[in-house]
Amino acid sequence: MTLRHSPSEERLLAYAAGTLSAPEAVVVATHLAMRPDTARWVDRLQHVGGQVLEELEPSAMAGDALNQTLARIEVDAGEAISPAPLNDMPELPEPLRRLPLGKWRWAGPGVEVRHIEAPRDGATRLILLRIAPGQSTPRHSHEGSELTCVISGAYATDEVRYEAGDFEEADEDVLHQPRVVSAEPCLCVAALDGEIQLNGWMRVFQPFVKL
Repeated sequence: MTLRHSPSEERLLAYAAGTLSAPEAVVVATHLAMRPDTARWVDRLQHVGGQVLEELEPSAMAGDALNQTLARIEVDAGEAISPAPLNDMPELPEPLRRLPLGKWRWAGPGVEVRHIEAPRDGATRLILLRIAPGQSTPRHSHEGSELTCVISGAYATDEVRYEAGDFEEADEDVLHQPRVVSAEPCLCVAALDGEIQLNGWMRVFQPFVKL
């Protein structure tokens, strides 16, 4: 299956299996909320996975499994977990609407970043990135992976244009400089593993660039 500007099949399989890190899963879920056709494909993967589980040979349960289950029910009985309140950005897709957000801060000319206060996985964290029309990020590579989903606006790299709902995967082998090509600011959500690595003379600013 070939999906243009969508997560790789390997990453979608990992998402369907529940093995992605929490920050990466949020970015993939955002893409799926904006691309129902891809979401339907993932639903089919999960359905097939459920059928496989049903066909597995049953295994014996622990002798005290029933007592453990009853004990948990007794402890949890009567507790109700209220949904987290909506954040202050109604334009965000549903997977992001109830995640707490930090303050916007300056990250370069025409570039603002806002941390998403969601569970981290090691060095992997979530951010919102807002870039003004005509502006670009510094040319950079990555310590690890970078997953990005465009929420609004559009940006382009040397060869590819990414618009609302599009998904980009980058790693330490990718050197790029996204520039905004839309008339409106480009708003993205990204899961970053490690720090970005500036290229060329921009490396002198590396100690000051923290996303």
